Amino acid sequence: MQLSIKSLSFATLFGLSAISTALLAETAAVEPPADAVMSEDVEGKVIVGWVEKGLILPEQTAVKVKVDSGALTSSMHAINLERFRRDGKRWVRYDVEVKDADTGEMTTLHFERPVYRQITVRGAGGEDYRPVVKMRMCIGNRIYEEQFSLRDRSDMTYPVLLGRRTIEHIGLIDVSSTFLLPLECPEQASEEERQRQQKLKEDPSLIDESQIDQPSDPEEEDDEQEGGEQESSKG
Repeated sequence: MQLSIKSLSFATLFGLSAISTALLAETAAVEPPADAVMSEDVEGKVIVGWVEKGLILPEQTAVKVKVDSGALTSSMHAINLERFRRDGKRWVRYDVEVKDADTGEMTTLHFERPVYRQITVRGAGGEDYRPVVKMRMCIGNRIYEEQFSLRDRSDMTYPVLLGRRTIEHIGLIDVSSTFLLPLECPEQASEEERQRQQKLKEDPSLIDESQIDQPSDPEEEDDEQEGGEQESSKG
């Protein structure tokens, strides 16, 4: 009898050990691999708030930008649009009136850019045809060259809206937060952009007109209105 009890005890212990091993194996199977990374690190992308600060290069004025996945193409406030040709290429000059996000003072920025393409935007007032230009903007500590449609956004809360074309280059949106990225633009960014724009004026062969006459489907107007969501007091 004593021998059978020992055998039973051994069998019980062996069974418990087997169960424990199986549980450990199951737990290990659901744990992330050692080389797993958080979403903000995937492909160098970051998490941004639904409002951030940015610099429209080569200027040094910080502006508030709204990050909105409801819009496709990014949009920038622009007035006094004047289309013209330079060495046979289509250009547009325009003024961007913005409030300095740091000082609260109004300032006017002057730009000339080659027209990259044109889009049709459909809204409550009908269809609107807008030029699209490529501009470089610094957000956080990175520089992005993005497409911006130009329109008068004086009735909107934010002078710059970043749509899905831009968001996919930047990263993910935390819709509950604002001003997640300290604005730390590289010191040489403004001068490099001035030099780049000067080269475009001097050498028209550098201008990309491949999309300027390409048809595109109408895009829906962003419906942001003055006095919309309340942003955080931070920033």
